[in-house]
Amino acid sequence: MILIADGGSTKSNWCQLDDAHNRVYFNTEGYNPDFMSTEGIAASLGQSLPDTLPREQVREVHYYGAGVSSAAKAEVVAGAMRQLFPQAQVTVTEDLLAAARALLGRGPGFAAILGTGTNSCLYDGEQITYNVDSLGYFLGDEGSGSFIGKRLLRDYMRQQLPAELQGVFRETYGLGSRNEILDRLYNQALPNRFLASFAKFAYDHNNVSYCREIVLQGFEAFFQNLVLHYPNYQQYSFNCVGSVGYNFRDALTQVARSHNMEVGKIIRSPIDDLVSYHEG
Repeated sequence: MILIADGGSTKSNWCQLDDAHNRVYFNTEGYNPDFMSTEGIAASLGQSLPDTLPREQVREVHYYGAGVSSAAKAEVVAGAMRQLFPQAQVTVTEDLLAAARALLGRGPGFAAILGTGTNSCLYDGEQITYNVDSLGYFLGDEGSGSFIGKRLLRDYMRQQLPAELQGVFRETYGLGSRNEILDRLYNQALPNRFLASFAKFAYDHNNVSYCREIVLQGFEAFFQNLVLHYPNYQQYSFNCVGSVGYNFRDALTQVARSHNMEVGKIIRSPIDDLVSYHEG
């Protein structure tokens, strides 16, 4: 039995694949080693695994995760997996490779993630060959949920949202005082998820020109700061996974085409195609 996981910063999508190629899907929390320890991951995952999963029969675990940016970060996650699946060979690598394999299979091209965070790469059909660093939610992650959410929250706190949205935003999220919001951002866990949670507001109020515009601006920033810095980027199609890219795919397509980049595959989650990659 094989377990394959696409682990974002917010949620992980799993597939249990048996020898007869039967698939069983389940979800858990996202396990980003930038924010969680081996012990924390093991505790959360242990509580989230389906009761029907025979852990001792798992012989391989392939975990592709957000925040897996080095061997040390990979080991934070791998250590937890080995605790839960002691008979398994565990492989932990970055979620960007999952995106590339799901979007492009064993062919070369350009792949991106637009979810809670942002990432992108060129892929040769086996491995990532070129990457412009997204720098995370503090310095970059242009076009991501945290980037769009940060813009909404900032405009709300400065009372610069359109008049018809200011009160709706406050009531939707039950936001407290300025100091309470800043404490949530600077002193509590997972601030990137907190920021990204506001991106849904732009989707729910897409009929308001302000919301459409900040999404377009976010994607334009993504192209200006990341995509346009890939060598000969226009020779590739634009392929993307992630809830933000998928939910706002019309705006994303508009921006991509404005930079003479044809759009290929835009999907919400890579898990189905990723499982097919491992079956093949």
